[in-house]
Amino acid sequence: KEYDLDKIIKQAVRKFSADFIGRKLSLVYEPLNTTVITDEKWLSFVIEQVLSNALKYTPAGSITIFMEAPKTLCIRDTGMGIAPEDLPRIFEKGYTGYHGRADKKASGIGLYLCKRVCSNLGHRISAESAPDVGTAIRIDLSQYKLIAE
Repeated sequence: KEYDLDKIIKQAVRKFSADFIGRKLSLVYEPLNTTVITDEKWLSFVIEQVLSNALKYTPAGSITIFMEAPKTLCIRDTGMGIAPEDLPRIFEKGYTGYHGRADKKASGIGLYLCKRVCSNLGHRISAESAPDVGTAIRIDLSQYKLIAE
């Protein structure tokens, strides 16, 4: 089914509005005016998880939500970033990188679930990061062949 991507994003942002305000982080987001073929509930889960991580690891600055061609949702933060040696493993079950180990609440399950959900929805998720610069999570919402489990 086709869903309005802005509706899904706004719902997730609303959920974390107190965090943005309380931590004085700015949100940079303009309506994307695009629809996606997805499962609304599961894509919401992925976006909320990515926003939750961005908020958790961004002590100051901003979180930006935008689209890249052809149909990739990008959520970028100005946070502490991910160490290059941790980056290849962040989507592995139970893996917590350097910052995750310092944060006792990190379980290493969130991004693993995001990867599983995206895979089942036919979306692709990837990350790009640099320490002290920030992290960009990309969710390719183009349609791919679904993998039956």
